[in-house]
Amino acid sequence: MIIHVRYLGERDLPVLLELERAKWEPGQAADGESLARRIRDYPELSIGAFCGTSGRALASLFMRPVNPAVFSAPTRWAQAALGHEECGSDTHSLFGISLSSSHAEAVEEIFRFFYPRALKAGWRDIFLGSPIPGFRRARLAEPGLPVWRYVHGRKRFHPSLPRDPQLAYYHAKGFREIVSIQQDYFPHPASLDYGVILRCAIPLSRPRRLWRITPMRVLEPLSRLVLTLAG
Repeated sequence: MIIHVRYLGERDLPVLLELERAKWEPGQAADGESLARRIRDYPELSIGAFCGTSGRALASLFMRPVNPAVFSAPTRWAQAALGHEECGSDTHSLFGISLSSSHAEAVEEIFRFFYPRALKAGWRDIFLGSPIPGFRRARLAEPGLPVWRYVHGRKRFHPSLPRDPQLAYYHAKGFREIVSIQQDYFPHPASLDYGVILRCAIPLSRPRRLWRITPMRVLEPLSRLVLTLAG
């Protein structure tokens, strides 16, 4: 399959809504106005991957600038997504509002597209909130299981990976630092409404001034290397 990755526009709303409805439960999927607002507010932080034949949306990633200090206090996804905190123009951090996907390779292509542009823009890290869909089942098997013990648990036969399947998925994408555990983060019964804030450091982001003056034609060939270092 040929996958095209590009910045999103409001013309993409119909296929983006199809993807939202396919991947999220009713009440969790974003509506058209929410998606349009994200695109209008942060056009260079709204990215989609599309099937080159059908034009179907395979994955979407929406981000916004964030002050990482907000995640040290109780927060909910709705607050983090709207971003009412003061983050200032000097922040180098992003919050992943949502990552929706029906195709694993499309997600890789989105990050491959974004990372060189992140270096150029001076972004250093990305935060996101992950559900923990195995937690309810784990607590049924072990009543009273503390959420922190579950979140920091590891797979029995793969101790390098988190116990929870969603945390393991994001671990493979480079989101390996657990920043905080948030209660009532997002309505998600399988997670008992908990969310985990994760952080991914963007590889090679430290020489920020150098990347700002480096042409994109030089940065784009680094995309595979940066993706490999992130994973």
